[in-house]
Amino acid sequence: MDKLRIGVIGVCGRGGLANHWRDSGRASVVAGADVNPTYLDDFRKRMGEGVFVTDDYRRLLERADVDAVAVTSPDFTHEEYASAALDAGKHVFCEKPLAISTEGCDRILRAWKASGKRLMVGFNMRYMSIFRAMKEIIDAGTIGEIRAAWCRHFVGHGGTFYYHDWHANRRGSNSLLLQKGSHDLDMIHWLTGRYTRRVAAFGSLDFFGGDRPNGLTCPECPDKRTCFEYDTSSRNQCCFRQEVDVEDNNVMVMELDGGIKASYLQCHFTPDYHRNYTIIGTEGRIENSEPEDKVWVRMRRANSWKELADREYAIRPAVGGHGGADPVICEDFLDMVIDGKEPLATPEAGRMSVAAGCAGAHSMRNDGMPVEVAPIAW
Repeated sequence: MDKLRIGVIGVCGRGGLANHWRDSGRASVVAGADVNPTYLDDFRKRMGEGVFVTDDYRRLLERADVDAVAVTSPDFTHEEYASAALDAGKHVFCEKPLAISTEGCDRILRAWKASGKRLMVGFNMRYMSIFRAMKEIIDAGTIGEIRAAWCRHFVGHGGTFYYHDWHANRRGSNSLLLQKGSHDLDMIHWLTGRYTRRVAAFGSLDFFGGDRPNGLTCPECPDKRTCFEYDTSSRNQCCFRQEVDVEDNNVMVMELDGGIKASYLQCHFTPDYHRNYTIIGTEGRIENSEPEDKVWVRMRRANSWKELADREYAIRPAVGGHGGADPVICEDFLDMVIDGKEPLATPEAGRMSVAAGCAGAHSMRNDGMPVEVAPIAW
């Protein structure tokens, strides 16, 4: 295979990944599907007039000149589009979350196994320099055997990111423990090397939502001059509208394989943006500050040759979107399909982060009851 010929379903937003494949010497972007004609026009300008565009993804899947498909459409479409692409004999890159239900993920995995093709999940945080450094330090045994982990995620632009469009409805995203949290839950899994088996969670809608009409948009709002959540983009539905039903303040405790205890806090109305992971082992602790691009290792003191000094690492981010992760993950997809290399983010990992998030959503909507994470249903 000289070049992998890629079609993109959902050409806006994360569909911008197509730019990296367009500029690669090992791939060409030959087709795009989207229901929005404005997005298709922009896609054609970026990819060239010769690119095939359609408002029906099935027409894209019928094409013999499409070897692989990138599913970068809204979350609630992933199950249908990824399964159909695999059934059509295409390799698939699916943006996270893999689906918005555990059952939807299992459907995709079954289609993947039956197809004989390759499937990759868009966990770009695995490709960010700061987290790869943490993974390397942990895997070297520096902090000993892992016993505890947690993540604090202050989503300082939560309204802009999630409450002005379909993300704010359960029918579109299920829970932000999946949409936003699938990254964080996967990172807990990846850094510890263990999957979540049981959860208990609490969450509520503490800031967004309200009594505003569902059809109200920011430009039409009488309070647009004073509202902190005023948005001038195309995603401008009022974030205080009645239909908003996705929790904006969540906390989840988890028990992972091997008895590791973990916790996850996610809040969407904080004044700043900050993501912090802490992993504690029998010999030390590792922690990061994503905005500062720093990692700290703190060691237990011991009277032995194994004693190490506390250390601070300043991580230089790579160039490109998401801390340099986007161009790297696009190349990893090509490595997987063309060269047969195993991807850094496996389909099973994509499923398990969703399964943990779904279990957490079920728990917090049922008085915090403990919920077992369902095993993969092949």
